[in-house]
Amino acid sequence: MPHPAQDHQALQESVNNLAVAVAIRSLPLVLQTFLTTDLTIQQLKVLSVIVTSDRGVAIGRLVSQFEVSMASMSKLLDRLVAAGLATRVSDPSDQRVRVMEATTLGRAVVRELMATRPELGENILARLSLDELRALETGLGAISREMRNLSG
Repeated sequence: MPHPAQDHQALQESVNNLAVAVAIRSLPLVLQTFLTTDLTIQQLKVLSVIVTSDRGVAIGRLVSQFEVSMASMSKLLDRLVAAGLATRVSDPSDQRVRVMEATTLGRAVVRELMATRPELGENILARLSLDELRALETGLGAISREMRNLSG
């Protein structure tokens, strides 16, 4: 008789293998999205950090996190501001400190680039049966819950 822990481990391995296979098949479409952006990888990384912050990110923290000079970070941030993707604001708790906040456009750009999931596109989902869609919804809901628990 199969052991529940062994079943769980075997299913985990199968899901992981399937996720890798899907990621590999999706890669050409994901890369295409990145290749069509005018942002550099460094700008995208910095913008992503800014977007994921609830209260803005101190410029000094970005300098430390990315291990670049203040001058280099200032130039990069100037480009993000000029593109309308981010804005410099005063920290409400300390008016002397400047923080970076994402604009609505900046959030939309990161969402579009990072959320590119061709495997969950309408053309793929429309081909799944109702039972498959329900199972996928259940599984993705469980993954979302556990990721929320990890970050909370």
